[in-house]
Amino acid sequence: MINTIIVDDEPYCCQIMVTLLERYCPDVKTIAVCNNGEAALNAIIDSRPQLVFLDIEMPKMNGFELLERLANIDFELIFTTAYDQYAIKAIRFSALDYLLKPIDPKELVAAVDKAIVQKKSPSSEQLLMLMNQLRHIETGFTKIAVPTTEGYELIPASQIVRCEADSNYTHIYLNNKKTIIACRTLKEMAEQLEDFTSFFRVHHSSLVNLNEVIKYVRGDGGYLIMNDGTTVNVSRNRKELLLDKIKPNKGKK
Repeated sequence: MINTIIVDDEPYCCQIMVTLLERYCPDVKTIAVCNNGEAALNAIIDSRPQLVFLDIEMPKMNGFELLERLANIDFELIFTTAYDQYAIKAIRFSALDYLLKPIDPKELVAAVDKAIVQKKSPSSEQLLMLMNQLRHIETGFTKIAVPTTEGYELIPASQIVRCEADSNYTHIYLNNKKTIIACRTLKEMAEQLEDFTSFFRVHHSSLVNLNEVIKYVRGDGGYLIMNDGTTVNVSRNRKELLLDKIKPNKGKK
């Protein structure tokens, strides 16, 4: 049984989360519901939960400020938020999990299952990256946090040549010949990298950095030759979108 605390300033949202957990996540036990940051801070310190659902937007002390007040974060963390593009971008880059309100039961189950399997509290590097991005300290969001079986690796996105799907994992090939096996699906990696415009999903199993492409070879879908000497197939339904990305702008003279 996993003990969890729900933190949200809207009682109605808290009640929905309690109901959803009871119905769809029987291995999760709600031990406290907190409607403000101060109450949540005390409950986390006193109860030492294994999992916290943390609302981002709260008055007086928001979710990020609450995390800064904690001396030690030894629980798994799932943010809950209404759509906030900038906050979600920062969360994705830091490889932390979040749920969009209204909470979808399937997404809730997937997030809880992932937390149970990985059993990883956020690292200090992840939280530092998150806070720096929220404060605009890092310019351009040049690094991402990649979860692995050993922890997290912080890598510049520009070093990625390509990503290849492997069931619930992704093989990330870097331009220094290093390979990282990420505990993320390719879909999740694509979401994490979507603000870097050079990345493009060329196939259901392949995501490439277009800056690392040497050549496109025509064919049914065709294929790409990458800087590291590898080839990547292009699916037929992604071919035209790819060509639009790599061809010079038609409007230029």
